[in-house]
Amino acid sequence: MHLLIPNASALSDAGTHTLRDLNLPKLTQVLARLTPTQRVGTDEYSLTPPHERALADTWGWHGADGALPFAARQAAADGVDVQDRAWGLLTPVHWHVGRDHISLVDPAELALPAAESQRLLDAVRELFESEGWTLAHGADAHWYAAHDTLDGLPCASIDRVIGRNVDLWLPNHPQARLVRRLQNEVQMLLYTHPINDAREARGERPVNSFWLSGCGRLQKVDASAAIQVDNSLRAALMSDDWAAWADAWRALDAGALADLLARSQRGEAVTLTLCGERHAQRLESVPQPVWQRLTRGWRAAPVHSVLEAL
Repeated sequence: MHLLIPNASALSDAGTHTLRDLNLPKLTQVLARLTPTQRVGTDEYSLTPPHERALADTWGWHGADGALPFAARQAAADGVDVQDRAWGLLTPVHWHVGRDHISLVDPAELALPAAESQRLLDAVRELFESEGWTLAHGADAHWYAAHDTLDGLPCASIDRVIGRNVDLWLPNHPQARLVRRLQNEVQMLLYTHPINDAREARGERPVNSFWLSGCGRLQKVDASAAIQVDNSLRAALMSDDWAAWADAWRALDAGALADLLARSQRGEAVTLTLCGERHAQRLESVPQPVWQRLTRGWRAAPVHSVLEAL
């Protein structure tokens, strides 16, 4: 069993204080039993967040920062015939215009119904298809686009951008010039779209842009890489709801981590990958002499220090 936990840490002061107040007994025991092995990541400014890089490495993928083909894999899972084309995920989003900068609101807050999502995609379709792009609609308001310029195009994961200044994350690669122009054209077209008028009349945020990510051609997944990704911490962290994040951590400790611990205690080989904003730390069952197993418990670092280092 390999359990991968994104959003296990946060760099904010509030996140740090939350971690230091948490009691996670199952995670404490897991850390005492497993051995740190591979560590990936650089800093909080990488285009690919550590959990995506760790997942790609486990699958045996290759690609530069911000250029891993998550869009093609997700499109294929949504029933799109991806063939050997380069795909990108076009997430319909709301850009909030503030006094000093424009920020990207978590797309989950839009609660965009499938019918509205399809109609908005159809509204912008001609802008893309006139430039030789192919568009497809997937589940959960996912828009997909295929075009040769998306092959290896580095883009920031949307998880990097939510709640932050979009200007810092917009692609500036030469291949992205067409993307930036299409983004401007989509914004102008959607500004007066009837669906957005209706959404605003209902007190809902309009869809006024898109975010491009996960570009590239589909790569095979290592068949031996069985991995369970638990995203239960994501929603609370993205909304800076630290009480909810703490609750989600406690539920995770009593659920998936308790199961991982039980498997380890039965002698099964288990792997845990903890992912923060800068690094992902992999921990594995590694055979050890008896004396090392007996002393690991009191030598283990406190949980909060392990998580803060991510």
